[in-house]
Amino acid sequence: MIYAKENGRVIPEEDKVFALSGRAKARIAEKGKAAVVNATVGALLDDEGELVVLTSVSEAIKTLKPADYAEYAPIAGTPDFKEAVKKAIFADYDPGCQIEACATPGGTGSLKIAIANYSEPGDKILTHDWCWANYKNICKEHGRDLATFRFFDEDGKFDADDLKQQIEELSKSQDQILLMLNTPAHNPTGYALSLEDWDRVIEVLNGSAVKIALLLDIAYIDYAGEDDEVRAFLPKLAELKENVFVMFGYSASKTLTAYGMRCGAIVCMSKDKEAAAEFKKTAEYTARSTWSNCNRAAQVVMGKVYSDPELLEKVRSERRTYRDMLLARGRAFERALNEEGVKSVPFVAGFFVTVECDDPAGVCAKLEDQDIFCLALPKGIRVSVASMSEAKCVKCAKAIAALIK
Repeated sequence: MIYAKENGRVIPEEDKVFALSGRAKARIAEKGKAAVVNATVGALLDDEGELVVLTSVSEAIKTLKPADYAEYAPIAGTPDFKEAVKKAIFADYDPGCQIEACATPGGTGSLKIAIANYSEPGDKILTHDWCWANYKNICKEHGRDLATFRFFDEDGKFDADDLKQQIEELSKSQDQILLMLNTPAHNPTGYALSLEDWDRVIEVLNGSAVKIALLLDIAYIDYAGEDDEVRAFLPKLAELKENVFVMFGYSASKTLTAYGMRCGAIVCMSKDKEAAAEFKKTAEYTARSTWSNCNRAAQVVMGKVYSDPELLEKVRSERRTYRDMLLARGRAFERALNEEGVKSVPFVAGFFVTVECDDPAGVCAKLEDQDIFCLALPKGIRVSVASMSEAKCVKCAKAIAALIK
């Protein structure tokens, strides 16, 4: 007998990504790590396929007292955590406006809060056509739909014109639009909006006939490049007019390589005190009525890291090493593709690279036959360079190219 209601959702028997990862792990158990390319994992692994955990963070975790992990955290997060998140996002930049933060269980929780409070049932949430598949699932979970604009034009450039067109189209039926942009180190392409791209975005949003709630999904920002360079766009946000409300979806899980501790935050910056106060109230209400509060241990660790200059420098130095390793892997994948006459979707940095093709599912099935596991997307193949060595990146790129040329 069936009791659960689908409520407009299409619920699969199992999660596609975790099922694929499970098959890869089973193949590894059968043939060994050296024989299998597992390009599915959305976490940072070393060249031997072991999970990377920053030793500096591990040492901070070991200093926790029982109350640091056993006591309930405040709904919006501990004061030290909220200050740490602001430092992590803005670094040396001072927005000079109202900033509010609310703890979430990973970056995913920030999407939940934004969708629940900055759209209405039946609305369409706007994002780029290349996007994390879970965006659609979270929208459906809340009775919303996901609309997309074309991320790249025919020349591989950011398509601000289509962004404008899709906003104008949605404006015909909605008085407010929630726009979600994942940058820098975009999942699944690794793209990052340039400063010129941001100029176009700001021009489009300032010209909107309706209010825009802009959520910047910056989950991978600390693996996107030099800290100051990847935050160079922040001052440009001050050019946005009053019709645009800015939020950030932040993942402490990725910043600290502590994925299982499920810690993140949603943060707003606004010149409008009333809008910021409303954000605080609604974010905390949604948090309380959904997960109540978040992992206190992760919040304490985050607070320790960002309040101790010496510890913070250790974390940044260690993370910089792995960030450079990631970039080298991504470049190796790109070069190997190019040598075979194939190009990836525009890539800058991050955990993932994507290759466009006509039959992603078919190609990925053939790759599995070669002990190579990649994720089939609607328009291409996502490869996690975060989860394999440079040598395997090259092997994976050549295998994909051979199948799609």
